[in-house]
Amino acid sequence: MVSKSIYYQLVFRIVLIAICALCTAFLFSKEQYLLGVILTVVFIGLVYALIHYVNQTNRKIAYFFDAIKNEDFTLRFPEKLSVKSIEELNHSLNMLNNMIQDIHLKKQAQEQYYQEILRQADIGIFTVNDKGHILYANPTVQDLLNYRPLNHVKQLKQIDPSLYGLFENLQPFESTIHSLGNERGKKELTLKCTPISIEGQQLLLVVVHDIQKELDDRETDSWAKLIRVLTHEIMNTITPITSISESILKYFKKGNELTTPEEFGELQIKNSAKGLEVIKEQGNDLMSFVQSYRTFLSVPEPDRELIPATKILEKVRLLLQEYTNAHDITLEVTAEPEDLELYIDEKQLTQILLNLGKNAQQALEGQEEGKIVITAGESPQGKKYITVTDNGPGISPEMLDEVFVPFFTTKSTGTGIGLSLSKQIMRLHGGSIRVTSNETTTFTLTFQ
Repeated sequence: MVSKSIYYQLVFRIVLIAICALCTAFLFSKEQYLLGVILTVVFIGLVYALIHYVNQTNRKIAYFFDAIKNEDFTLRFPEKLSVKSIEELNHSLNMLNNMIQDIHLKKQAQEQYYQEILRQADIGIFTVNDKGHILYANPTVQDLLNYRPLNHVKQLKQIDPSLYGLFENLQPFESTIHSLGNERGKKELTLKCTPISIEGQQLLLVVVHDIQKELDDRETDSWAKLIRVLTHEIMNTITPITSISESILKYFKKGNELTTPEEFGELQIKNSAKGLEVIKEQGNDLMSFVQSYRTFLSVPEPDRELIPATKILEKVRLLLQEYTNAHDITLEVTAEPEDLELYIDEKQLTQILLNLGKNAQQALEGQEEGKIVITAGESPQGKKYITVTDNGPGISPEMLDEVFVPFFTTKSTGTGIGLSLSKQIMRLHGGSIRVTSNETTTFTLTFQ
C-alpha cells in the first residue's frame, strides 16, 4: 500500500513536471515570454518539490535504519500528516520498528536464558579466537582453574605450563585428561577443544569437566564389586570346609570328651579320609584363586615394539583354528590397511585376543552357523583398533557392567580374571577395551 502511494505521488509529480516543461517550451516558441517565465518558475518549484519529497522519504528511511543499527527503538514518526503517502510511510516504519523491537527483546531474553544456563552449568566452557583472546568463560571454568578473570590463553601458563601447552598452537584436540594440582587439592579434568564458526569468525569452543568425583564414585563402586566377588568366592570355598570339619570333629569329640580309639569304626575312618580330601581340594581351589589374584596384580609393564597387525592376527587364527574347525565355527581375520602396524607387547596382546577368541568360542558352542570375526584397522581420527565379534547369544545389559570386574564370571569353571586382566593390559598400553552387545557381541581394543 505504501509503495503504491509513493509510486502514484512520483508519477503524478513527474507528469506535472513534464507537462510544465512542454508548455514552457511551447510558450517560448510562440514568443509568450511572460507566461514562459512564469511557467519556468513553476517548473523549478515542481522540480524542487519532487527533490524535497524524495529526500524527505530517503531521510526517514535512513534515520530508521540508523536507529535500528544502533538498537535505538525510541524513534517514532508522526502519523497525522496532510500528505497521505508520507503518513502511510510513517505508519509502516513505526510498525516495522515495533516488530524489530519485539524480535530484539525476545532475542535478548533468549540470550540471557542461555547465558544463565551456561553460568549454572557444572561443565566449564570458554571460547577462544584465533589470537588467543578468551571471549567468554563461564564461572564454572574459572572455579575449576582457580583463576579469574580469564582473558587470554597465556594466562593458563600461570595455572599450569602443561595445560597451556594444549592451547599454545590454538588447534582443536580430542578429549584428553589433565591432572591439575593446586592448594585446594588435585583435580582430574577432561578437556575437549572443538572449532566453531560464529558470524564468520573462527573460534575454538573448549569444554572442561572435573571427573574426580566420577572417578571416586567409580573407584568406590569397583571396590564394592570386587569385595562382593571376593566374599562370594571365599565363602563358597570356606563353607564346605567348615561344614565337613564339623562333621569330622564329631567323630573325635563327643561333648567335652575326646573319643577313644576303640570307639572308631571303619566307616568313621573312611568318612574322615573323604572329608579331609574334600578339605584339601577346597584349599587348593582357594590357593588357585589367590594365585590368580596375584597374577592380576602383577602384570608386567609391556615390552612394546612395532608389530604388523597381519602377523598377530594370523598367529591368533592358527591358535584358535583347531577348536573352531572341530565345532563348525567360521573364523575370519582381516587387517585394513594390510601394512597396519601396532606398537604393542606381542605376548600380552596375543593373550588378550586368545582370551576373547575362546570366550567367543564358548558363547557359540552348540549354535549353528557360528561366526567369529577379528578385525584390525584405523579410525578416521587415526586411532588404531582391533575388534573381536561373534554372533552368539550376546551379553545381557545387566552383565555388561560386570564383565570387567575381577573374578566375576558366569561360567561354571574359570577364575573370572580373563577380561579384567585384558583391561589391565590395555590400560598399561595406554589404550582401552570396550564391549557392545546387540545382535552381535563386539569387544573393541583401542590403542594410542
